[in-house]
Amino acid sequence: MNAGAQKRLFVLDTNVLMHDPTALFRFAEHDIFLPMVVLEELDKGKKGMSEVARNVRQASRFLDDLVAGKEKGEIDRGLPIPSFAGKEPGLTGSGKLFFQTRSMISQLPDHLPGNTPDNSILAAALALQEKMPEHRVTLISKDINLRIKAAIVGVPTEDYNNDKVLDDVALLYRGTQALPADFWERHAKEIDSWQESGHTYYRITGPDIESWYPNQCLYMEGEQPFEAIVRKREADHAILELADDYRSMKHAVWGIRARNREQNFALNMLLDPEIDFVTLLGIAGTGKTLLTLASGLAKCWTRISTRRSS
Repeated sequence: MNAGAQKRLFVLDTNVLMHDPTALFRFAEHDIFLPMVVLEELDKGKKGMSEVARNVRQASRFLDDLVAGKEKGEIDRGLPIPSFAGKEPGLTGSGKLFFQTRSMISQLPDHLPGNTPDNSILAAALALQEKMPEHRVTLISKDINLRIKAAIVGVPTEDYNNDKVLDDVALLYRGTQALPADFWERHAKEIDSWQESGHTYYRITGPDIESWYPNQCLYMEGEQPFEAIVRKREADHAILELADDYRSMKHAVWGIRARNREQNFALNMLLDPEIDFVTLLGIAGTGKTLLTLASGLAKCWTRISTRRSS
């Protein structure tokens, strides 16, 4: 069998999943191998509110979905990788996901001493070349130095570039989160509220705040709907500000009023002088351009009026 006809086995470096958690589903009919050290590094990088930490948590959720309900024998034989275009049952390609389930001893050259994560990945790749000769083993990494070291020891490498277009919009940060129906009941005894400069604020404590982000929009539906914005989040508490209601013509922005919750949150964000950058995502006709123009004109007029009065 020539190299071109060989089935490929891609060994993924940790930084690939940190960069793009959907990389698990982007290798079509080919197989993927995850060294144990990659899982350990993912576990170390899951905490925090950075984009990298969020990607790590998403990658871990994908992996958890793939192994859920599987027995060890199934994992050892390789798990079918779903199609990325939906990740639904039955939409699987011919590629499989392999985990490192046992020690893979391969002699690294003397000029690569130590037990660093990079060298552990290289050792796994070298062992796979011996153990799975029917595969063309390739290391995928965004670390140029690791790719150089791999080339030196004889492991083919590639950079990861298959992330230019986002195929799954559901993975994008939505900016909003629904509060549970019993939110007020669970927090009634620990909520502090006050008014300042015409705005209402709440100080919230408890486990709920762990999933909140600054400037995230929170809401609760029902007979008494609630809409608020996370203005600050500390280790032990978060500050919420009651969102302004731009649905009525009385509070219209340059003659434009919000027609739903999403538009109302958008106007709150766009009109906030403390927020320097706002992104809006939606299909054509959802009002993104209109709301942005109205907010821009309103802020310009406010600035002009302030200069005239001074």
